[in-house]
Amino acid sequence: MTAPLRASDPIVVNVALGERSYDILIGRGQLALLGERITALRPGAKAAIVTDETVARHHLAATEAALAAAGIGTTSVPVPAGETSKSFPVLERVCEALISARIERADVVVALGGGVIGDLAGFAAAVVRRGLDYVQVPTTLLAQVDSSVGGKTAIDSSHGKNLIGAFHQPVLVLADTALLDTLPARQFRAGYAEVAKYGLIGDAGFFAWLEANWRELFAGGPAREHAIAVSCRMKAAIVGRDEREVGERALLNLGHTFGHALEAAAGFSDRLLHGEAIAHSLPSAGCYPRRRRSASSATLRQSACRSMSPQFRAACRAPTA
Repeated sequence: MTAPLRASDPIVVNVALGERSYDILIGRGQLALLGERITALRPGAKAAIVTDETVARHHLAATEAALAAAGIGTTSVPVPAGETSKSFPVLERVCEALISARIERADVVVALGGGVIGDLAGFAAAVVRRGLDYVQVPTTLLAQVDSSVGGKTAIDSSHGKNLIGAFHQPVLVLADTALLDTLPARQFRAGYAEVAKYGLIGDAGFFAWLEANWRELFAGGPAREHAIAVSCRMKAAIVGRDEREVGERALLNLGHTFGHALEAAAGFSDRLLHGEAIAHSLPSAGCYPRRRRSASSATLRQSACRSMSPQFRAACRAPTA
């Protein structure tokens, strides 16, 4: 379990959606303040923590303690780790657990985990009692920069990934960067693909910064928090302009069409993580018109390679022509 940290002032990014606006809080030690943050938003609420069994071993006790310190009663709903939890049987299990725990509309669901948990818990919150508030506490780099922000929630279908779901915005995203300290290196590398994506879709300066500072980002510290904040600001701005993906928000799917096909071919298993699939797909997606590129094909392939696990890197070669 991560040792308790003294929280510093977070970086705050606002997702501007009128009455449904919410903040993303980024910084080390923020988990300790989760109870205070929820009490400020929903006084008197109880909390149901949806998490996976792996994350629970590292962070559930600290999360429960943070909520208890603010007088918030909790129940926990652990599910198996991995993409297979984004299914009807596991969704039913989570929904029934929320109802059994008497989680009402004045209460909150806490999604403690990576993208799978955020998608699953968010969708359960969208449908139980016709809509519950929920808080995202992302524990992976990928979730902190992408999936926890913007309100996309879903489970998978036999026809493809994320085909059954709803747009349901959280009331808060708390991205404690200290939680990444327990993340396996492979998972962290996979999340880097989503960070690089933001430079490719509209910020050549950020992409250049990543190329110069990726080692510091991987090592942790201020560079990591800066990269997460820049990524969240870009996504928040796009979501604020196009919440339901009828136009500009589709840019955030760069690499995902190819990537989801690769994930399906791998059986949505740990053979190929989501971020690794996106990393493999970014060079292919980079074949769009040159005037839209933020980087050369060789640089794009080199950057994507940083998100791949060692067994895939042999296939990562700069083109000869």
